[in-house]
Amino acid sequence: MNKKITTTALLAGSSIAAIHMINRIHSSLCTVKNLLSNSENYFYEWRFGNIRYQKKGSGSPLLLVHDLTVGSSNYEYHRIINNLTARHEVYSLDLLGYGLSDKPSITYTNNLYEQLICDFVKNIIKRKTSVIVTGESVPFIIMACHNNPEIYNKIICINPQNLYLQNQIPSKQTSLLKFLFETPILGTFIYHILANKHTIEKAFKEEWFCRPEEVKEKYIYNYLEAAHLGRYNAKYAFASYVGKYMNMNIIHELKEINNSILIIGGEKEQDIEIIIENYKYYNPAIEEVLIPNTKHLPQLESPDDILEQVHMFL
Repeated sequence: MNKKITTTALLAGSSIAAIHMINRIHSSLCTVKNLLSNSENYFYEWRFGNIRYQKKGSGSPLLLVHDLTVGSSNYEYHRIINNLTARHEVYSLDLLGYGLSDKPSITYTNNLYEQLICDFVKNIIKRKTSVIVTGESVPFIIMACHNNPEIYNKIICINPQNLYLQNQIPSKQTSLLKFLFETPILGTFIYHILANKHTIEKAFKEEWFCRPEEVKEKYIYNYLEAAHLGRYNAKYAFASYVGKYMNMNIIHELKEINNSILIIGGEKEQDIEIIIENYKYYNPAIEEVLIPNTKHLPQLESPDDILEQVHMFL
């Protein structure tokens, strides 16, 4: 019996050590290119961690807020930033838990991001600002505008999430999933399986781009690096994401908000017309436009079309 226990313990210990080594090697390989670091990075010392941002141009303030999917960062706007700087003082940031911003081992929620954006506008931009925001980050921007209308101007939402999906709250199953991802070695290993080059490339070609041939290798590697910076802490935002802790019901705020809002949808984005109809049901003043032959990231897939709509609206 003692021999069996000893053998089992040795095998378990060896397996854990092997997985830990695989985790270290994978993290190193994904971040070795150092693609996101450059001389234009600034850092805002927020109370939960340092927030990386870039500031360019002059004119009316414009804040760019990226999506919450794995690998997201301000890189998703890199094809339109320079063409906005002639008219706007452009700020693009990495949300807490993403990109080059700090990635503390906490639970990430929409309320957390709402407060981050409000503090950033008040302490860094210091003027009433317009916002461009993508996907699942739309709810906390709507909430922020509702709660602090004096610091926000016009809002452009690119492919917002379905309102029904936003209303889904954490359950026992999703909370267990979050707990699993947050476990020290096994959770990191599972996260690395889900956040590897193959899965990110597949997301680009099947979900985020309408034309797979337009997906550049550098897009994949920048997203891959963003998903693994911060070593093992990179998984915590993802754990909260799959656990539904980032979801928020914004129907009340959507009804009451007075900001001018434009929804830009990718023409081929799944259910985008229904999603826009739902938003307009609660706020009929919302304007809309569809970008032909694009899906979830038209700012990467068709930047000229996005810039045209942004310039006309702002």
